[in-house]
Amino acid sequence: RTKPVIVTNRPIREGGRFNGSEEERIALLKLAIRLQADYVDVEHDSIQHLCRDTELRVPTKIIVSYHNFRETPDDLTDIYKRLSQSGADIVKIVTHANNITDNVRIYQLLQQSQMPVISFCMGELGIISRILYKRFGSYLTFASLQAGKESAPGQINIHELLNTYQAKKQDKHSAIYGLIGNPVSHSISPIIHNTLFREMNFNGIYVPFKVDTIGDFMREFRKLDIKGYSVTIPHKESVINHLDAIDSMAKKIGAVNTIVNTGGQLVGFNTDCEAAVKVLEDVSRGERPFARTKDAYLKGKKVTLVGAGGVARAIAFGLKERQAQITIINRNYERAQSLARDVGCFSRKFDDPQALDTDILINATPVGMYPKINETPINKDKLKSSMIVFDTIYNPIETKLLKEAKAQGCKTINGLSMFVHQAAAQFKLWTGQMPSVEMIEKIARDKLNGET
Repeated sequence: RTKPVIVTNRPIREGGRFNGSEEERIALLKLAIRLQADYVDVEHDSIQHLCRDTELRVPTKIIVSYHNFRETPDDLTDIYKRLSQSGADIVKIVTHANNITDNVRIYQLLQQSQMPVISFCMGELGIISRILYKRFGSYLTFASLQAGKESAPGQINIHELLNTYQAKKQDKHSAIYGLIGNPVSHSISPIIHNTLFREMNFNGIYVPFKVDTIGDFMREFRKLDIKGYSVTIPHKESVINHLDAIDSMAKKIGAVNTIVNTGGQLVGFNTDCEAAVKVLEDVSRGERPFARTKDAYLKGKKVTLVGAGGVARAIAFGLKERQAQITIINRNYERAQSLARDVGCFSRKFDDPQALDTDILINATPVGMYPKINETPINKDKLKSSMIVFDTIYNPIETKLLKEAKAQGCKTINGLSMFVHQAAAQFKLWTGQMPSVEMIEKIARDKLNGET
């Protein structure tokens, strides 16, 4: 062998597959010690069978383990104390996360421990504790050799751990950043920001936070000193109530997509607004090359905005500043009306034919986003060749709406340009350094095209 080896023989009661007798099981573990395995992992209710045989223990280190496949129990400290007094060299406590805040309790346990401890949460909501193991202070983590070969729920593969999350470079001083949303599993933000951290020699790590209850999350995760967040669907508006301060533009918009931790104060910003307006101006500039000011590229343009959530709010306020004529439509007409009142623009019912008498059509809803790539918010027969059609979705790069718009002769804009510009602005807010927009676009395209 060329690597250290951990030998375990897990019984069914602890989530393993060994169905022989307890005597046979312990005999195999003792054999592993005699053969000088680097580590032998034994369950907390069987540890007494190995620790009696102290003459067997050199040079093998004993890991005493506790598994809970149902929950993260309230008495973690008591469990740790009991296991730490068992005579083992390393304590292992692995629980199941039913809430993302369970990860904070594991972090606190690791911070309080006086001996080497392996601890993380299983399940989808526990993935971050596996990734952040060095930052949290866990002795080690586990990864599968490839996707589909996981030995426990929530385990990520070794390629992702080493390449996307750069586990070898992580340490106790790594600054944590992450994406708040639901869903988050298909986001390319982790590969974007982690690659930027590596390329710009910044000791940071960016992870996905799947969040159901935003208030609980924001309260509990303050204990981890997270340095910054991206915020996506469905929390861009609701997160505002849980911040210490908010930038004037984000306040005006009523939606936040970026949070910066400034000396323990969480401050909200919105980088969607300028990013969306910039890509629209770049396209409009080609149609009005002699406009004297940047405002004039969009001034007077008729824009129909589909959606009334956080992204729609950001775009609407940006367009209002550029003096565009905005009409908001949404399946929920009351939300469209509410946003239109806030912005000071028009709203129409979703199926109103006049709503699509427009120069620019923008989809600011998740309709058509991966994995539901065969959906579209607007029927193709309502698209006119004179329109510019902008879809804020970036995965897939070309949505069904954009494919159909292109077939109708429309000029199209995909969501990747907006994503790239808002991500660059986020990174600068967090680190003070402006990354290359071209680098971000290349990373994103490679990932979306399956090259990384």
